[in-house]
Amino acid sequence: MEWINARREALLARVSGGLERTATLLATRVTGISVPLLIRLCVAALALSTGQVARADSLQLASSTLADGERMPPAQLYYDFGCSGENISPELHWQGAPEGTRSYALVMYDPDAPTGSGWWHWVVFNIPASVHAIPEGAGDPKAGLIPEAIQSRTDFGSPGYGGACPPEGHGDHRYQFRLYALKVDQLPLDSDAPAAMVAYHINANKLAEAQLEVKFGR
Repeated sequence: MEWINARREALLARVSGGLERTATLLATRVTGISVPLLIRLCVAALALSTGQVARADSLQLASSTLADGERMPPAQLYYDFGCSGENISPELHWQGAPEGTRSYALVMYDPDAPTGSGWWHWVVFNIPASVHAIPEGAGDPKAGLIPEAIQSRTDFGSPGYGGACPPEGHGDHRYQFRLYALKVDQLPLDSDAPAAMVAYHINANKLAEAQLEVKFGR
């Protein structure tokens, strides 16, 4: 999609250069219209007539629970391994999905975990394209707050949300919530699928992605 938009912009730039002389001539005959404005009007009219209006889709992920770049609240921390959080998944909402989006997938990932491959804290897929938010606490599969979706195994060994719990003295870790717009209705996986397998299918079918990142250390 980006290269198509780039080509459209380049074409319109070349055309606008060619229109400058014509626009200057017209502006001398039409009172009240400046040359730059007339050039923009000509370019816009040409774009509409040829169907070359670029659409800038921009998938954005936000939360009423988390603030991008800030620390993870206690409620979203894990409740084991020496951590005393509430293990409640955050509220998340999004907008700007590209054309052709048929479902979404959501993951929470810690790239700083001392495992050599990071740590998968939450894996959700088959979120319908009509859904644009998930409520706080939806990471508990038993709550049924996103009934159409599948939550699969994390690195804690079971499906559902597993909050932040980095090793003591290891410094701040980054916790990345990533939303993916997918071109398929469903991934051919179930709740027993490991995170790496889900990630493989996500990358094979993604149209766009957005990220919200928080940090925590102890």
